[in-house]
Amino acid sequence: MSETLEMSTRKMILSMLKTQGSLSVQELAKQLGITEMAVRRHIHALEKDDLLEAKLIRQAMGRPTNVYTLAPRADDLFPKKYLQLTLDLLDELLEGEGHDKIERLFEGRQGKLEARYQPRMSGKSLDERVEELAAIQNENGYMVEWSKRDDETFEFNEHNCPISKVAGTFQQACQCELSLFQNLLDASVERTACLAKGANKCVYIIRPNS
Repeated sequence: MSETLEMSTRKMILSMLKTQGSLSVQELAKQLGITEMAVRRHIHALEKDDLLEAKLIRQAMGRPTNVYTLAPRADDLFPKKYLQLTLDLLDELLEGEGHDKIERLFEGRQGKLEARYQPRMSGKSLDERVEELAAIQNENGYMVEWSKRDDETFEFNEHNCPISKVAGTFQQACQCELSLFQNLLDASVERTACLAKGANKCVYIIRPNS
């Protein structure tokens, strides 16, 4: 069986569990038109990825049987409207409270991120802080690459921005990220390109504070 077909079958299993709730191997095999052995192989792969949970059900007659449900992690695989909800809520806040409230909201987020990540910077050189910042941003989906231009200058590239749609409408997001970088690195940071403004990546130039 091709890898593409196998992935398609697993998506179907996840979709069936999402719409129908708990199902047994027998029920899945019947609906999919494949063997129970094949279903078990797919289930094993999905369990390995922490996408399924099994529960043993005792029956009035016969052996107990396992039924499968989606694990909490599987919920992230289904479409969400979080982005549009976020934009709608920010628009409502802007209309009702004005720009100052939006500024304070993003500044509050920046403060929480600083408090979360500042301990990871403690006792490190600038080189090590840049490396740690790249690790933090990669954990959050920014697809970072960085390099050292010379003894005192670093280039820090983000190839993805998970909040680019928000940042495209609310520039405060970009300004707070810049301030966050400056404070975490304790360095001079200049943004020379921005995804939210149409560039193909965000580029930051980092130098020691003068």
